[in-house]
Amino acid sequence: MATPYDIPEVLDRREGPYGEVVLRRHGELLQIIANGCFLMDTSDGRSERLLVDAARDALDARPEPTVLIGGLGVGFSLAHAAADPRWGGVTVVERERAVIDWHRDGPLAAVSAPALADPRTTIVEADLLDYVNETCDTFDAVCLDIDNGPGWTVTEGNGNLYSTTGLASCARVLRPGGVLAVWSAQPSPEFEGTLGNAGFQQVRTEEIPVARGVPDVVHLAVRPG
Repeated sequence: MATPYDIPEVLDRREGPYGEVVLRRHGELLQIIANGCFLMDTSDGRSERLLVDAARDALDARPEPTVLIGGLGVGFSLAHAAADPRWGGVTVVERERAVIDWHRDGPLAAVSAPALADPRTTIVEADLLDYVNETCDTFDAVCLDIDNGPGWTVTEGNGNLYSTTGLASCARVLRPGGVLAVWSAQPSPEFEGTLGNAGFQQVRTEEIPVARGVPDVVHLAVRPG
């Protein structure tokens, strides 16, 4: 494990369409940094796994449901979904080519290689908001993990995704009774209200205990139908 005195090693640094993205190794951990903001690392993955499981458990007993995951990150959400035989299809939308490359041909393949080889898996290189506005595909669950939460976005434009209009676009790609799950580093009662204003029902928040500080949360909501 890394110690506070280890100096992170930059493995790759790229200028993407939304700014700089960096992959670092810090001791045994791999870290993704975007525009100088720490996004995530390979230290745990519990929150990402619980995000996917919370969406699955909120669904009814429909056979072979499909899930859309917003954000590839370090691959924990994808790997966990692909390891679950209940999911009939797993689509991941990632806007950074660098992140996709790190999984296909780079160090993050250690996390995601089995999932990428699974025939149920599809990786789409696109901005998530563009994708949910344009795709003809629909899903039983949508899991969003592209920011540190609705009020703590990686880039300013991402805030549109958590607006009433952006959430309505997410509802557009959900089948009736489908579930939207949104990971956040902190609770947001305001966001719960926005989900309701966007037409979602059964809005609730589940806490994910962490070692220190405020618990992470998953906001859950159901598309009527």
